[in-house]
Amino acid sequence: MKNKWWAKLLHIVGIVLMSLTAAFTLMGGIGTTCVALNPTGFGGTFAGIASFQWLWILFVLIGIAAGVMGVRAVVMLIKGKKHAYRATIIALLVGTILNAVHMFASRALRGGSMPVDGVLYANVLTLVVFLLFRIPAIWQGINFEKPTSNPRVDKNATSFALAAVGLLTLTIQFMMAPTHTLNGINYADVWHATLSILGSGLVLSGILTILAPKLSGLSFKTLWMEKSTKQ
Repeated sequence: MKNKWWAKLLHIVGIVLMSLTAAFTLMGGIGTTCVALNPTGFGGTFAGIASFQWLWILFVLIGIAAGVMGVRAVVMLIKGKKHAYRATIIALLVGTILNAVHMFASRALRGGSMPVDGVLYANVLTLVVFLLFRIPAIWQGINFEKPTSNPRVDKNATSFALAAVGLLTLTIQFMMAPTHTLNGINYADVWHATLSILGSGLVLSGILTILAPKLSGLSFKTLWMEKSTKQ
C-alpha cells in the first residue's frame, strides 16, 4: 500500500499544506506585533482595541508559539517521527482556536478581522485534511509516524515544502496589501528586504534539495570518466 502513487502524493501534499499553514500562522503572529504594541498609531483604524491591548499581545505570543509548533510538526512529519501526527493536530487546534478568538474579537472591537480570517481558514482546512488522513484505508498508505520506504518521497516533500514557503514569503507582502495599506502605506511590505532574502533562500534551498544529489553524482561520474580516459 505504501508504494501506491496516491499515497506518495498525499504524503507530499500533507507536508506542503502543513508547511504553508505553519508559516502563515507564524507570520500572522509576528505581523500582529505592530498593532499590539501601538494600537492607536495607525490613523485610528485600530483604536478600538486599545483597551484590550493585553489581549492582542497574547495573540502575538500564542500566534508565534503556534507557528513554531507547526514548524516542529512539519519536521517530525518529514522524518516520520513518533507522535508526528499528534503534534500536527495539536498545532492546528491551537492555531484554529487562537485565530477564531482573534477574528471574533477584531470584528467586535474594530469592525473587521482580515487578514486573521485567512490564517484561520488555512488552519481549519489543514486540520480537516489531516483528520481525513486518519481514515484507516488512507492512513495505511501515508502513515506519517513511520519513515517512508522511499527516501525520494521525503526529499521531494522537503523540497516542495521549502519552495512553497519560500514563495509565500516572497509574495505575502503583496497578497496582504489590500488589508495592510493605510494612508497609502503598505505596512505588510515594511520588511521587504528581509522577506525577499528569506524567501529567496528558502526557494533556493528547495531547488538544491532536489538537484544536489544529481549534481554530486554527475560530478563524480565526470571525474571517474576523465580518470578512466587518462588511464
